[in-house]
Amino acid sequence: MVPNESTTRQHAHTGPVAPQLPEPTHAERVQTLLSLVPTGTLSTLSRKHPGFPFGSLMPFALDSAGRPIFLISNMAMHTQNLKEDPRCSLFVGEPSSDGDALGAARATLLGHAEPVSEEELASVREQYLTRHENSRYWIDFSDFNFFRLEPVDLYYVGGFGVMGWVDSQDYERAAPDPLAQTAPGILTHMNADHVDAMILLARSYAGIEATEAAMTSVDRLGFSLRLKTNGGIKGARISFLREVATPQDTRAVLVEMVRQAKAGS
Repeated sequence: MVPNESTTRQHAHTGPVAPQLPEPTHAERVQTLLSLVPTGTLSTLSRKHPGFPFGSLMPFALDSAGRPIFLISNMAMHTQNLKEDPRCSLFVGEPSSDGDALGAARATLLGHAEPVSEEELASVREQYLTRHENSRYWIDFSDFNFFRLEPVDLYYVGGFGVMGWVDSQDYERAAPDPLAQTAPGILTHMNADHVDAMILLARSYAGIEATEAAMTSVDRLGFSLRLKTNGGIKGARISFLREVATPQDTRAVLVEMVRQAKAGS
């Protein structure tokens, strides 16, 4: 996430005006994060040391509402803890792309993890295998069971200055961003081949004169830039002209925005 995006000072400009599309909600961002990152840290309440949290590395899948599914052994300490007290939390963090872990998105889901019912085992099994194919070698062992975390509340941090609680029902109603899987490729392409275009977009749509630019995030409603200026590093969020759903849509709208920017410069 670009530092200080919400407080960036912008200069007056006469370029094209992009519609102010809303940014994705925190609920959508958490759904997107969990759809991309298949492993987190599960914290349970220790049986051996009551009141202390016990952290475990935890692969997980998601059901249709985005609720995490765990495949855990009866011998595991976290399983024993959950059978004693189902309260737990799951922390999921986005891998840092630039070495700054505090600038990366992360979320904590608080809730109760309970065994999956017999009626749901077949569908849950397929959902888990879709994400963790290598678990096929032990998924049917008798001492392994599926648990599902039912969120009570969630907390999202999107980087510096971007954070807040997310209602569990809002989370379950949200959906991952349609560009979630292809965003890394879009970022790589733009940063490798279209720096001049991003500098132009920053000038025309954000009123910021930059000497260098990097696209740090993109979603269906817009994108964020990290900009090097004579006054230091600044960030900008720029809305698309319209909502997009595919890389092809994204390319088309960016080309259109660059053309408008050139015409207005």
